[in-house]
Amino acid sequence: MWPQTAAAPYAAPVESPPAPANEQPAASTGLGSDIKAYFTAPLRWDQSDWAWFGGALAATALAHHYDTDVRKHFTMNLAPGQKVNSEDAKDAIPTAAVFLATWGYASLVDSSDGRSETWAMFEAAGLGGVSAYALKYTLRREGPDDTSNPNQWFKGSSGTFPSFHSTAAFAVGTVLAESGSDDYRWLRRLLGYGLGVATSYERLKHNAHWLSDTMAGAALGTASARFTMNRTYGSTSASSLALTPVEGGAMLTYRLTLP
Repeated sequence: MWPQTAAAPYAAPVESPPAPANEQPAASTGLGSDIKAYFTAPLRWDQSDWAWFGGALAATALAHHYDTDVRKHFTMNLAPGQKVNSEDAKDAIPTAAVFLATWGYASLVDSSDGRSETWAMFEAAGLGGVSAYALKYTLRREGPDDTSNPNQWFKGSSGTFPSFHSTAAFAVGTVLAESGSDDYRWLRRLLGYGLGVATSYERLKHNAHWLSDTMAGAALGTASARFTMNRTYGSTSASSLALTPVEGGAMLTYRLTLP
């Protein structure tokens, strides 16, 4: 699934031309540098980045509107006061399996591209996971297994917003979906984004999270994966989100270039 290149014959080194004055310097490499860049990223966001952030907030707010309805759908057959096993460990298995399978295959075929992809998965899940837990313990939202009111903020012991499982699944899944050879892009996207959606569904089914918890986790995981891939491979995004002025207001536009 990763492109292989044959060794090229030796050629004398050629001096590179000077970089244009307006070209941004290459990002520093290393985990410490990535961590610093990740948590200070909003200081460097442009209009498109803020539009993505606004879109994520809007999607989470819309999901919050349906929190109660979704909870009722999954708890309608429960007896009063009956609890549901949240299946925390079970719901984490698919994400862990995808990561281990990627690492194992990369090691088996000795692929540097595969090892880079594995590292991107690990870093995306780690950065997103730390952010998710920071928000969970700050906002301390009570989960649907503790209350029928989705607005119980700053009252839970550990909190449910955002979903850590959804964050990790979309972080790993997005790297899987958007890395590697374009020859398998459709399959990668099916498996990668399918992992995130399926994990989020299981969290709702097990009454462990509100719908808006999983939506926020999906946004956080996807953003973390995009950040990590840009640091690993460089900025190669084929999509863009922008605010376009129109008469009487503005229009949010999204462009995606498919291979």
